[in-house]
Amino acid sequence: MSTATAPEPVVTGEDRLNLRGQTLPRWTPLAVAAGSVVLALLIYFVTPVDSEIQIVLMAAILFLIAMSAASTVVEGARRARDRFATTLVYTAFLLALIPLVAVLVSVISKGAKRLDLDFFTHSMNNIGARDAGGGIYHAIIGTVEQVVIASAIAVPFGLLVAIYLVEYGQGRISRVISFFVDVLTGLPSIIAGLFVLSFWVLALGFGFSGFAGALALVVLMIPTVVRSSEEMLKLVPNELREAGYALGVAKWRTILKVVVPTALPGIVTGVMLAVARVSGETAPVLLTVFGTNLINSNPFSGEQSSLPLYIYSQAGQPQQFAIDRAWAAALVLIIIIMLLNLIARLFAGRNRLK
Repeated sequence: MSTATAPEPVVTGEDRLNLRGQTLPRWTPLAVAAGSVVLALLIYFVTPVDSEIQIVLMAAILFLIAMSAASTVVEGARRARDRFATTLVYTAFLLALIPLVAVLVSVISKGAKRLDLDFFTHSMNNIGARDAGGGIYHAIIGTVEQVVIASAIAVPFGLLVAIYLVEYGQGRISRVISFFVDVLTGLPSIIAGLFVLSFWVLALGFGFSGFAGALALVVLMIPTVVRSSEEMLKLVPNELREAGYALGVAKWRTILKVVVPTALPGIVTGVMLAVARVSGETAPVLLTVFGTNLINSNPFSGEQSSLPLYIYSQAGQPQQFAIDRAWAAALVLIIIIMLLNLIARLFAGRNRLK
């Protein structure tokens, strides 16, 4: 004897809507944002407020208040709190993006008009602040050589220190090393320049050179490389290490063949962050490289120039020709750092351990 089963109830779209509760339409954030901007502009015109930054902040605050109020009325207090947190995150992201975009637009608009072939192939030899010519060829050579030398010293050393702290470091020695790495992380760049100036240039008498500037950059690069590499090595699963040990592979070989390749993309990213930081440092090279308008391809002998030092010297001149050269050099420096980061991303992606 069989029993009849009741048919399953059909859940319609209206029933699902009732289960979820009422939600704001998708166009609500755009409408509220437009209304907030309009209201902020009205405040700008009818009040003595004359700062664009204040207008942006007022529009952001009005947007947060309006979205929270609308969500509370329509969706309820619980979902309103969730929407408030989400809106706050997106608003903070947009506010943080505004200065970056403003800087890029300003540098591109003021620096692009001076970029030409002569600017890349000529130095500042026999060029005064009032002259329209001149270029950054000598500064590019100095920046590339100094950063390459600093990276060749700081990257292997920092990576070895990170490997020791993660794989071998135990007890008081590792704590002391970690402490000094933390101290170097917050070290002002001018202190690194003063240290190399007093020890390498004055005490040992080697004089100003590109290598002296590279030594100052090494002091600034090491803590960034150590900390970024250390965090990436910690993210490697212990199962990979244990698998290598189970196969009878030595620890150093497991680290070299398994751990480091697994963490390589993150390590490369950290290295590029360190390179990007030292590429724009002015104080260390000002104290150790000293600067020159001539082309000097030997970083171990004589004064040398660099892009940050070139920007500093040209921006300090009152003539418009010099200021234009400073903006153009700043744009070139940004392009070089972006290209380095792009190359690092491509390298890390192609060498990712499968």
